[in-house]
Amino acid sequence: MSETSEDEAQLHNSDEEEEEDLESDDNADEEDEEGDNISSEEGATTAENGSEQKLTWKDLGLNETLCQACEELKWKAPSKIQKEAIPVALQGKDVIGLAETGSGKTGAFALPILQALLENPQRYFALVLTPTRELAFQIGEQFEALGSGIGIKCCVVVGGMDMVAQGLQLAKKPHIIIATPGRLVDHLENMKGFNLKAIKYLVMDEADRILNMDFEVELDKILKVLPRERRTFLFSATMTKKVKKLQRASLKDPVKVEVSNKYQTVEQLQQSYLFIPVKYKDVYLVHILNELAGNSFMIFCSTCNNTVKTALMLRALGLAAIPLHGQMSQNKRLAALNKFKAKNRSILISTDVASRGLDIPHVDVVVNFDIPTHSKDYIHRVGRTARAGRSGRAITMVSQYDIELYQRIEHLLGKQLPLYKCEEDEVMALQERVAEAQRTAKLELKDIEENQKGGGKGRKRGAGDNQDDSEHFTGARKRMKPMGGNVGSGGKKNFGKKNWNKGKQKR
Repeated sequence: MSETSEDEAQLHNSDEEEEEDLESDDNADEEDEEGDNISSEEGATTAENGSEQKLTWKDLGLNETLCQACEELKWKAPSKIQKEAIPVALQGKDVIGLAETGSGKTGAFALPILQALLENPQRYFALVLTPTRELAFQIGEQFEALGSGIGIKCCVVVGGMDMVAQGLQLAKKPHIIIATPGRLVDHLENMKGFNLKAIKYLVMDEADRILNMDFEVELDKILKVLPRERRTFLFSATMTKKVKKLQRASLKDPVKVEVSNKYQTVEQLQQSYLFIPVKYKDVYLVHILNELAGNSFMIFCSTCNNTVKTALMLRALGLAAIPLHGQMSQNKRLAALNKFKAKNRSILISTDVASRGLDIPHVDVVVNFDIPTHSKDYIHRVGRTARAGRSGRAITMVSQYDIELYQRIEHLLGKQLPLYKCEEDEVMALQERVAEAQRTAKLELKDIEENQKGGGKGRKRGAGDNQDDSEHFTGARKRMKPMGGNVGSGGKKNFGKKNWNKGKQKR
């Protein structure tokens, strides 16, 4: 994380030069790279740096109850974004917050909202919008943890869950609503008596994604029914400069708070790339997992089908892998995430549905199995490791077809990444085993697809469950012997050690 603490800069709605927007189009990234860098003036004074390091929660202006809640959560001292954003938010100003992923942005907006709620208790007090369902649940958990001593009621409103149950929760008038835009609009349009006229605070977490085209229609509908007299907070790890969408979000003289450069990954993150022929991509992945055995992995794939296929292949090798993707039912998505969080599984294979904001402290290594199409998604993906001051590692697999996309990522980061070194002979010693596992995975994937097409509602439901979590599918695997070595749920033990050593001896 950058050591320099930056000054706050005020932005005026009338001044197009100083307004910021959040956009995820790579072309915009490249156009804006030089002139539109949203960095505050370089470096605060040394005296300020010295005093900031000693700041406590109380020094930021938080009351005793919230200071105690932070201590109970073992938040020893405020992070940089919290030091900068909380005092400004407590003054009642709109805030645009830019900080590296994993720097404590949720606390930066949750604490001021809870303090304002304590001073002026009311139902339907704050609305938090997030782009993904998993992030919504995570924010809900943080609000409940911070507000546990003061009886805070939260309601998480996301797609893929029962609308009637959500409607009953909303009817109880919670203090905080955490929602994905699409499902919130469904409730606004279909639930009698539900409105957002009383909302005092609007937060957009991962604001660049919400403000771009993904949620344009839903966002317009939500903003139309929100009161104009409110405080608005936008937080994200990535931002670019376009004006119109922020005007639409109706910020009033917002204060820009940033503790990083425009696009930045934390210093504790070791980043590297691996240039490989696409034909042997799976073999290299298995080699990395074996080389770094004992770590916890997040592997990012580009499609839902790829996540399932890769998970099945790794499971055939005896590895504790579990898929997470957008076509799974919401309950299964949460179950997969919880298994990984609880360390029952050492490898989570996901699409970009898990790239934003998720805080899983024990992720040691992020592998970009498929390179992200938008370079900014790289920042979010690798931000799943090296969080809150911990160290971590990110490896990006680059095939002959990914060179241009990879160069864009390096251009965005402003530096060239080192090559991840591995012995080709050692990698290719795994080829036969991986090919066998690929065949197993292919058969199981076929079984899953056939079950999904099979007649009868009960049959279909079962098929869906199996696709959600590949662990139940052993039909094809019984016909093929898994790779040697028994890997426990923590993934501590190297698989195929015997074969691995044989491969080394041959050399």
